[in-house]
Amino acid sequence: MSHPVIPQVMALAQPIAAAMDLEVVNAVFQTNQSPSVLRLDVSSKTGDTSLEHCTEMSRSLEEAIETEALLPEAYVLEVSSPGVSDVLTQDRDFVSFKGFPVVVKTTEPHKGQTRWEGSLMRREDEHLLLNLKGRPVKIPRDLIQEVRLSEGA
Repeated sequence: MSHPVIPQVMALAQPIAAAMDLEVVNAVFQTNQSPSVLRLDVSSKTGDTSLEHCTEMSRSLEEAIETEALLPEAYVLEVSSPGVSDVLTQDRDFVSFKGFPVVVKTTEPHKGQTRWEGSLMRREDEHLLLNLKGRPVKIPRDLIQEVRLSEGA
C-alpha cells in the first residue's frame, strides 16, 4: 500500500520527467526512517538512465515539492535508475521479454494453480498469455500478483 502523498508526488514528478525524456517507474515514501525518505525510480525513454538524469530530476522535483509545500517535514529525496529487474511490470517489459521463460504467481487459484511457468507470449488488456509446452494458456490479469523472469532466462 502506498503512502497517501504518492499521487501528489507523481502529479509533480511525471511532467518534470516527461520534459527530460524520462519516465517515473516507481515512487515510495518511507516514513519509518528519520528523516523520511522519498524514493523515485526513473528510466530514460531514449536509452540508458545516467547519473545526470537522476541529478537533474532530483533538483527539479525538489524545487517543485518545496514550491508546493508538499512535504512540510524534513525528508531525503532519492532519485535513481530502477536497474535491471527480473519482475515484469511495464508494457515494454512484456514486449522485450516475449518468448522468455517466466513464472507467474496469482492472488488466487486459476484452473487450480497459483503458480504458472511457461514462455511469455504476450500481455493483453484482460489476459496474460503463456506458452506451456506448446499449449497457450490465458491467465486473467486481475488475478496476477507477479510476473518474474525465470532463473533460466
